[in-house]
Amino acid sequence: MNTGDDPRGELSEGKTASSGEVEKLKAKMQNMQLEIDILRETLDVLKKDPGIDMTLLRNAEKAVVVDALKNKYSLPLLLRRLELSRSSYYYQHKQASAPDKYESLRCRIKVLFADNFQRYGYRRIHVCLAREGKHISEKIVRKIMSECGLIVKSKRKNKKYSSYKGEITPAVPNVINRDFHADAPNRKWLTDITEFAIPAGKVYLSPMVDCFDGMLPTWNISTVPDANLVNSMLEDAIRTLPGNEQTLVHTDRGCHYRWPGWISRMENAGLQRSMSKKGCSPDNSACEGLFGRLKNEMFYNRNWSGISLHQFIEILNNY
Repeated sequence: MNTGDDPRGELSEGKTASSGEVEKLKAKMQNMQLEIDILRETLDVLKKDPGIDMTLLRNAEKAVVVDALKNKYSLPLLLRRLELSRSSYYYQHKQASAPDKYESLRCRIKVLFADNFQRYGYRRIHVCLAREGKHISEKIVRKIMSECGLIVKSKRKNKKYSSYKGEITPAVPNVINRDFHADAPNRKWLTDITEFAIPAGKVYLSPMVDCFDGMLPTWNISTVPDANLVNSMLEDAIRTLPGNEQTLVHTDRGCHYRWPGWISRMENAGLQRSMSKKGCSPDNSACEGLFGRLKNEMFYNRNWSGISLHQFIEILNNY
């Protein structure tokens, strides 16, 4: 072709070097696509977070990703990229096809989780299994529940009931000082009031908690948070005490524990009073923990429509 005076001149033929650059670019694009595909399968199949560090994947998880992509990429390429040896890959396949030695336990855990309204975490399920004579580590229970997707739903945020009505009578010192350990029963007791709001109305629970084992010597339930709720509970608790017990009873600064009825009953029984600081729930955290567990396991995320107050009180008593 005659270009005449065209300053651009003639086009030069392609060089070997430029073909090599194209090949490098193609290889780079293939590597990038491989990275994208591995990440996609990690998110879709393994349900990992987008920011997952691929080096933290277990061999069993890497094997799953390899299986998902081996029809698109060669096995050696996938194993090399995921830093998984061929022997480990085939070992994971063998393990996956082996009989599940926890099959019966897995089924029982699912039943316990469902029977308890999907409110029991692995620790509570572990206790239930132990009561049935099935002694297995908490770690195994947690692993099985995780594999089966048995996740306790988070609780709803409700306004906490407060019985504080001001400094009605002089407060007493915080003798317990967040030391909720007791070497024997009836040494340290905790109490508080919690509220349950259902469509039929409100119910109030006043328990006495023994710091020795977390058990309740007694409790009282009412539809009215009055003095009788706590005073009758205290009287029942006092009747459970052996003679000459020097029991410390810790409360918050609620009005029920500042009224003359409570104070006189405490003094007549020779019980020592202790009070939390104002507005400081950690000072009675062991009792607050009981309420939290109770509501997570028995109350939250359940439909209480059509349940009367009497029926709810019976359910709460049974729990």
